[in-house]
Amino acid sequence: MADFWQTVLQFAQGITEHVGTRLLSDFGQPRESFCKADGSLVTRSDQWADREIREAIGRSFPDHGVISEEATHTLPDREWCWVIDPLDGTTNFTRGLPLWGISLGLLYKGTPVFGYVQIPPLSQSFHGFWYGASGLSGPTGAFLNQQPIHSGSETMTANHLFNLCTRSTAVLQNSFPCKIRILGLTTYNFLTIAAGVATGGVEATPKVWDIAAVWAIVQAAGAVWVPLEPDPIFPLQAGQDYDRRPYPTLVVSHGGLVSTFQPLVAAIGKLG
Repeated sequence: MADFWQTVLQFAQGITEHVGTRLLSDFGQPRESFCKADGSLVTRSDQWADREIREAIGRSFPDHGVISEEATHTLPDREWCWVIDPLDGTTNFTRGLPLWGISLGLLYKGTPVFGYVQIPPLSQSFHGFWYGASGLSGPTGAFLNQQPIHSGSETMTANHLFNLCTRSTAVLQNSFPCKIRILGLTTYNFLTIAAGVATGGVEATPKVWDIAAVWAIVQAAGAVWVPLEPDPIFPLQAGQDYDRRPYPTLVVSHGGLVSTFQPLVAAIGKLG
């Protein structure tokens, strides 16, 4: 199976570099954006990137299914399925803020086992393998630009960072034990924890394409994923439409911080 994982990694690296180069050329140029039914923005760049990635998956992995933010939201009845966000951080992208990315997660029987996220403006590429209870084996660990990363294990201080999303700012009525940041990019919110930059982060209403890749990466890096609602996130179920399904989530750098942050953000689970 080692050859399979090498093929998967090379594919993810190649297609995100290809798409990222084009998106960088679009970035900073006048562009037309539209509001989708849920109020989020989409641009012609999102739509082009989505088609490009889906077509590349079809050529390289014809037996694999695809879920995409901009196209198909229903999980196909396939053992393997890619979940893609062709342009995570569209608002940042349209406003000229250089923090946006391309996210690819690979599901096995409905659960992510591999994730790859390219952040073109920062020249950063994250990937990770996380097999959980899947029974699969292969390479392990989480990486930034091919170098191993691990979430932090040190004792938290007032100068550590915790990331919020724009829909979770109500938690600021609580007294937070560290500094707050809002990045405007779901994947990077959690990837900073995987890389040891931030101590924790919360997202109130992420969709499956926002979290599939980072589910594998952050856990491979040693961080702890804490769903903020009782229903399990994975495995996804074949035939189910995930367009309107949010997954309120807390991620912390190590297990000792769950009891610190979970009470502060517990109400976010009710926003879904």
